[in-house]
Amino acid sequence: MMLLVAASSLAAQDPPSAERVLAGARAQAAQQHKNVFLIFTASWCEPCKQFETFLEAPEIHSILEKHFVIARVSIGEEFADKPGLNSPGGGKLLVELGGVTGGEGGIPFIVLLDAKRKLIANSNRPVKGKAEVEGIGYPTEPEEIDWFMTMLKKGAPLLTKDDAQVVEEWLRKGARS
Repeated sequence: MMLLVAASSLAAQDPPSAERVLAGARAQAAQQHKNVFLIFTASWCEPCKQFETFLEAPEIHSILEKHFVIARVSIGEEFADKPGLNSPGGGKLLVELGGVTGGEGGIPFIVLLDAKRKLIANSNRPVKGKAEVEGIGYPTEPEEIDWFMTMLKKGAPLLTKDDAQVVEEWLRKGARS
C-alpha cells in the first residue's frame, strides 16, 4: 500500500507527457471503438473548473463515456507559478491540434480525434464574416453552445437526440443570454 501511495504522489509531481496521455487515450479508444475527447486545461482556470463540473455531472458523464475516451493535458500552469504541473509537450500538442498558446486561445480547449489521431473537430468556432476563428472555452454563450453541440455530433455520430438534448439543456441552463 505504501508503494502505491508513493507512486501516486510521484505521478502527481511528474505529469505524463502530452503525447503519452494522447497515446494512452488513442489505444483505449481503438480498443473500445470510441473517439478521443482531449481537453487542454489548467488548475487555475475558472472556465476549466466549470467544464470539469459539466463533465462530472452524472447525466453528462454517462452520455460522453458511451462515445469518447476523455483525456486531459495540463498547460499554462506557469501563469499560476506551477510550471511543474504542465504536461510536457502540452503547448506543442495544443498548437498542433489548432490551439493557441499564451492564454489567447481560450482554455479549456477541446479536441475530438479518432483513434488514429485524425482531427474530427476542435473548439475553434468559425465566425461568420471573420477570417479567424474563436475558441469557445467552456461554452456559455448561445453560439458557443451551438458549436459545442456541432462538435459533439461530429465526434459521436451515434449520439441519440435524447442524449444530445440532455447535454444541450444542461449547458443552456447556465448560459448567458
